[in-house]
Amino acid sequence: MEEKEARWCHDIGREQAANKPLLKTVFQVMMRLFSPRKTTLLFVVRDKTKTPLEYLEPILSEDIQKIWNAVSKPESHKDTPLSEFFNVEVTALSSFEEKEDLFKEQVAQLRQRFFNSISPGGLAGDRQGVVPAAGFSFSAQQIWRVIKENKDLDLPAHKVMVATVRCEEIANEKLHHLSSNEDWLALEEAVQCGPVSGFGRRLSSILETYFSGYDIETFYFDHGVRNAKRKQLESKSLDFVHPAYLNLLGHFRFKALEDFKSRLEQMLNIGEGFAASICTSTESCMLEFDQGYADAAIKQANWDASKVKEKLCRDINAHALSVQDAKLSELVVSYEKQLGQSLSEPVESLFDNAGRDTWASIRKLLTRETGIAVSEFSAAISSFELDQSTVEKMLQDLKDYARNVVEKKAREEAGKVLIRMKDRFSAVFSHDNDSMPRVWTGKEDIKTITKGARTASLSLLSVMVAIRLDGKPGEIENILFSSLMEGTVTAVSSVDRSITTSDPLASSSWEEVMVSPKSILITPVQCKSLWRQFKAETEYTVTQAISAQEAYKQSNNWLPPPWAIVAMVVLGFNEFMLLLSDVGSDGHPRAVSTWHSGWANLYLVEVSSHHHESSKATCRRGSRASN
Repeated sequence: MEEKEARWCHDIGREQAANKPLLKTVFQVMMRLFSPRKTTLLFVVRDKTKTPLEYLEPILSEDIQKIWNAVSKPESHKDTPLSEFFNVEVTALSSFEEKEDLFKEQVAQLRQRFFNSISPGGLAGDRQGVVPAAGFSFSAQQIWRVIKENKDLDLPAHKVMVATVRCEEIANEKLHHLSSNEDWLALEEAVQCGPVSGFGRRLSSILETYFSGYDIETFYFDHGVRNAKRKQLESKSLDFVHPAYLNLLGHFRFKALEDFKSRLEQMLNIGEGFAASICTSTESCMLEFDQGYADAAIKQANWDASKVKEKLCRDINAHALSVQDAKLSELVVSYEKQLGQSLSEPVESLFDNAGRDTWASIRKLLTRETGIAVSEFSAAISSFELDQSTVEKMLQDLKDYARNVVEKKAREEAGKVLIRMKDRFSAVFSHDNDSMPRVWTGKEDIKTITKGARTASLSLLSVMVAIRLDGKPGEIENILFSSLMEGTVTAVSSVDRSITTSDPLASSSWEEVMVSPKSILITPVQCKSLWRQFKAETEYTVTQAISAQEAYKQSNNWLPPPWAIVAMVVLGFNEFMLLLSDVGSDGHPRAVSTWHSGWANLYLVEVSSHHHESSKATCRRGSRASN
């Protein structure tokens, strides 16, 4: 058996051109199916160059030896050398184009070596495998059976091998030229900077140039091999340019997203509804992206841009959600501020004038202002087209905020209850029913006034004891009045703080009147302490009023009775003195009273202006009397 392999001189050393895969298959099958026998491997080098054959032959022999060493061998031939199976020979043929006659002559000589293979210089190997002519038919049948049963021996035809090598070379050459194409390099650089109009058309033209060139150059090669290698060329080429395509889609996505943000802001600024603005802006930017995607498409491939489009949709939704949260937060803050302004100061004013109807007024105020805010807020968020559960939660949060404003203000005012009680006491005690300052003349009933002022202060305390926004009955005031004003309850020892039946205020909660712990502002025990401190700090005001009455009475005692003043004017001083001498214990003048000289002098002056001469004599007598 002889093996022949033709090579081009410039292909020596290449993987496919040297048919190394084929040689590996031959070596493996020979060792597996046949016993060692000399077979000649003849390598024919085409288009020999000026390089001497003596230099090329060692290269080929070395390659063959490497292939032999690399193939897997059965255990029986693990250490068998290449020379046991093959004789390796190398011959060369001149160039057919340059030296046609010499080439034909060398081919004829080579042909003779095949015809006369058993002659000296022939290609036959050793004679161990020689089969007699009588057994050739049977031997050929057995060889053919082995070939049919072993797929490893079903080797491709020569034209297939040539087509494989040449089509792959052409495809690699086209791919190399594509990577260095000036138009492609310029297009790739432009894509790095931003969107490129007509990208798909320009890239398709570039690719078509090289694919068409491949088709032209491989037209005469095996059809199957040619198509297979073209698909490989297309795949590698598309893989090579695909990053630029993705980069371009990234620019389209970024631009569409920025346009969405800009359009949305503009529409919101002119008062468009939020949901409608989102829908319109989204449709516009997605249409813009689709147009860019269509412009970037190439006819050689059907690239999928769904992932980039999904990323754009996620970015749009994320930005829309961010803007929605920001706008809703602004609305919430605005209406919370509105509620704070409409509730805080009015509630504080109601606590200033706290009375039996204070909490009813606060509840009415809270209901009215909360209803207004909820109605306006519902209208404001309707353009967002939120789901019903979200709307209900936001409205409930707004109602809770309004209630918290009132509760917070109540807690603040409860912390100032002692000051307010003293102010209330001072206002009631120091002013009459017409709100005029009292003048303590001695006619006022300070005890009654004090009780009324303390009653007003205790009413204020009862209002501040607990938050009553749920309209629960107010038994607290009755308990405080019966315990603190009427004084019917005996104080509980500071050591024993247990709740007893005799003192409802000896407790830290208002459980008896069904007030929840969260609503308590002042505990019963704290009420007792506050009342004790309140009475101590207002006692001075009562004492001052009593002292003022006493001072007023004493100041009035320096003046004579009204009848005495009239008598002095009508009778004159001496006659008046005589009259006084007769005043007895029954109120009638019997003994002379001593008057201050100042009053006598005043009397004399008054008389002198009205009685002329007689008054003058009286003045003289009065002067002597005063002296």
